[in-house]
Amino acid sequence: MTIVSIEPATPDRWDDLERLFGRTGAYGHCWCAYYRRRAKDFTASVSCAPAERGAGNREELRRLTLDGRIPGLLAYEDGLPCGWVSVAPRDDFIRLSRSRSLRPADPDEPGVWSVVCFWLPPRRRRKGLGAQLLDAAVEYARDGGGRVLEAYPVDTAGGRAPSAEVYTGTVRMFQKAGFACSAHPVSGRPIARLALKAD
Repeated sequence: MTIVSIEPATPDRWDDLERLFGRTGAYGHCWCAYYRRRAKDFTASVSCAPAERGAGNREELRRLTLDGRIPGLLAYEDGLPCGWVSVAPRDDFIRLSRSRSLRPADPDEPGVWSVVCFWLPPRRRRKGLGAQLLDAAVEYARDGGGRVLEAYPVDTAGGRAPSAEVYTGTVRMFQKAGFACSAHPVSGRPIARLALKAD
């Protein structure tokens, strides 16, 4: 696979992001809004009538993108979007601060960015594109002033997991990229962290 570029999802790239996610908004009408919306708002968007399913989540991602908030990075091959990673300052993800299983040990720690989601169409998976997107996310967070990049991967040491369960990435992928993984003090879920700048 030849990746021409990995670019920030700027307002002029909204159509590419919408094309990549397709009618169903990537993972079941999520539109990469799961961590960005309150639980009740996200649930209302995915459990409504089929004709409207995911519309609220799509609109949230569209609003962020068109407002210039840069919700993540898009990979391109031959001029067409072929992959996505959601990376932004941790404060942009309201669900992280409210989640018992992922709540930060130090919510006031400055300069923390988070990687919360990858989306690759099925024919693009298991070809190294996720690792390329992760490398780009590291550089993007560093260039944006981040001190630490944090992620919430799935441990697949016991075998493969379905793609829909590893949308946050795998422990192995993050470890290969230099992240240190530890267990969340309350939930035991893996937390991956990488220092981007020396203290």
